[in-house]
Formats: sequence, C-alpha cells, structure tokens
Amino acid sequence: MNLPDGFTHNAPAALPLEVVTRAGYADWHSAQPAPVQLWADAQGFDGSAGTALVLPAADGDIAGAVLGVEDLLDPAAYGHAPFALPARDWSLSTSLDPAQRAALELGWGLGSYRFTRYKAPLRAPAQLLVATADDETFGLLAACTRVRDMVNTPTEDMGPDHLEAIAREIGARHGAQVEAIAGDALLERNFPAIHAVGRASHRAPRLIALHWGDESHPQLVLVGKGVCFDSGGLDIKPADGMRNMKKDMGGAAHAIALAELVMARGLPVRLSLLVAAVENSIGPDAFRPGEVIATRAGISVEIDNTDAEGRVVLCDALAHAGELSPDLIIDFATLTGAARIALGPDLPALFANDDAVAQAWLDAGNTHRDPLWRMPLWRPYLRYLTSNIADIANSGSKMAGAVNAALYLERFVPAGTSWAHLDVYAWNDAARPGRPAGGEALGLRSAYAMLKARYPG
Repeated sequence: MNLPDGFTHNAPAALPLEVVTRAGYADWHSAQPAPVQLWADAQGFDGSAGTALVLPAADGDIAGAVLGVEDLLDPAAYGHAPFALPARDWSLSTSLDPAQRAALELGWGLGSYRFTRYKAPLRAPAQLLVATADDETFGLLAACTRVRDMVNTPTEDMGPDHLEAIAREIGARHGAQVEAIAGDALLERNFPAIHAVGRASHRAPRLIALHWGDESHPQLVLVGKGVCFDSGGLDIKPADGMRNMKKDMGGAAHAIALAELVMARGLPVRLSLLVAAVENSIGPDAFRPGEVIATRAGISVEIDNTDAEGRVVLCDALAHAGELSPDLIIDFATLTGAARIALGPDLPALFANDDAVAQAWLDAGNTHRDPLWRMPLWRPYLRYLTSNIADIANSGSKMAGAVNAALYLERFVPAGTSWAHLDVYAWNDAARPGRPAGGEALGLRSAYAMLKARYPG
C-alpha cells in the first residue's frame, strides 16, 4: 500500500528514536552516557508529555531523539512528534508492545496530517520507518483523515453532489450498490422532509444510499447528517455562527468514513449507509418557521426554527433505516451547539436506546482513547417539542437542547430497534499537536472497535 505522509519503508540512514514517560524518565536518564545526561539536564528535559529532545552527535549532526509521552496507548500522545522533530527519517529504538506501537503509528500519522488542497505546507513532517504497514492501523488513519479532508473542504467543493460522488467512488471500490434520490424524486419516493430543507438551494437535495455485504449477515445501518452548508435558513445565523458551517456535514463524513472502514476490513455485516445531503439555503422556496411538513414516517412536524434543520433531514433517513429491519442503527450528526456547551469540543455526546450498545461504545472509547460521554434520553422533555397543530415540533426550548434533539430523532426510530446517536462537533477550534485546526474525527475509532467486537469475523 502507498504510505501516508510521515512514513517511509526505506530509510537506511534513519536516526534512532526513543520514547519515555515522565514516570520512567529517571531510569532512562541513568542508563544514558554522561554527555547525554548533561545535555538532557541542560535542556530541562524530563520526559513530560508532548516534549521532544534532539540528541547531538560529536560531529555536530543529530545522533537521535527522545519523545516524552504520558499514555503509551493514546495516539494523541505521539501527535507532536512529526513536527517537533527535524524532517529526517526516524526508526523506533524503544521496545513497545503491539498496541503501543499501533498507537504510535496512528498518532504519528494524525500528527503528520495537513490539509493541502489549497495551500502547500510550510515543511514536511518527520518520517517514521515502518517495516510493514499494519492494515488496520493505517485503515483507521485513512478513515480519520477522510473525515478531516471532507470537513475541511469548503462547500463549493463539498456539496450534496460531491458527497454522492465520494459515496459512489467508495462503493465502486468495494463492490457496493449506490443510489441517489435527488430533487423532486425525493417527493416521489416519500422523503419529503429532506426535500423541504434542501429545496431552496441551487444544488438538489438528495438521499444517498449505499448497500454492501452478504444478505445472511446482520443488517447494520449508518446514517449521516450531510448539511453541506447551514445558513440557518430564514432563521439566519449571525456571521460568527455561520463562519464554519461548511462543517455541518461532519456527521456524513463520519458515517462515510466508517462505512468505508467496515467494507475495507470485511466486517460480517449487511451494511447500509444513508446520507441525507442538503444545503440549508435562503431563497424564494425556503421552508419557513411555522410550516408543517410531512415526513416519511407519517409524523407531521411543525417548524419552530429553520436552524434546527439537521434533525429534520435525519428523520426521513432514520425512518428509512428502520424499514431495513436493522440489527443496529448508528447516526452521526453535528446536531447541536448545546452538546458542545455541555461537553466541550473533544467529547461527543452519545445517546442510545440500548444500554448494551451504549456501554460497548463507551468501553471501546476508553480502551482506544477515543472517548465519548453518554447523555440521557430524558423522555419527560418531549414536552419541549409539543406542537399545537402538528404531531411534533422540531424545536421549541433552549432547555436541554442536545437531549431534545435526540428525543426528536428517537421518535422516528421504530420501537424495539437498537439505535445510537452521536452528536459530534467534528472540529478543532485551535491547533494542538496532532490536532490541527479544522475538521476532526471524534468517536470514529471507538465506533469501529465497538462494531468489530459486536460482529466478529
């Protein structure tokens, strides 16, 4: 396979790279020659997390380097390495177990990432020598960078038609069937809510459906919110709230990347990927506050706020997902600012109607250092979605916004169907080592780990 940025198979002059924790620093220090001890002391290096120390050779060149990390199993612990070290070839000289080595390689790849579609990077990352490319580790890296690339791409190059093209390309590569129901065909095929939200845009709204796998395997349905730009509609967002709304298709990016990973790794499932792809625009045909719209499930929805559009497009996709007799439905959506207020940008909010599914995902998050936090489906709060003229309102209260949105979605999931919903930010507001500003995959690796355990090969 072609190696991503930051890796090499051929590095005869690779420099030795050691890894040390602060807890193990004293042992490492005492094992070094006196000049190295003096050099480390002079630099104030103590193995603290996120640090790196280049070791000098007698001839003035570089003899090697040492990384300070905190958690050897956390990919983020290594994210600083590719740009903290000189852009040379490096070979790991510290003995790590397979899980730690996988974390290093994944973290190195995530730390090497730069979005280069429109701007060349200032420098190349340091290169890590890998004897063999572990398929699963590099598959996870590809999935995470897929999300980053998609979310970082402006809407002019990542509209509903582009999401469809990506799904078709992935589907063709893995032998999947892909269909897109677009424009007025959404009305003919009974997806009226998706149509209502996207009808004002010059780019047709659509439901993108990918199907793959053996009919005898359990049905897994992944659903993604693909609002490629969210102006807020007639309830228009202020400028600062609209600035980064190219990322409102982050849920679709997660669902697409996870579907690609499931197919590439050959999980024994019958996979369906459903992406509701729209642009929430302002125009003569924009849906309006106070309108009552139809949905695929036959549940009428009063539009309290056109800026609560993600749940409206998702409700048709979830209703269709339920028609497929699924073993499990998972949806990903950049759904509410309330989730970010509650949990911050790094911790996605998990809602689930199945305790076993929720616990399995939480456990996978802890094991793989890709955490999320479970929030309650507190059904008494359905009172906040009461409509006087329709079955349900799409919004209505500033109280418990993330919970209300999840409760709205749950209304469209058939009773008895296992379902999990991840309200994910999909974004880094500021650059940190291994986490450049812009699009981010959150909860994706743990979702895959959970599915791998649920559907063993």
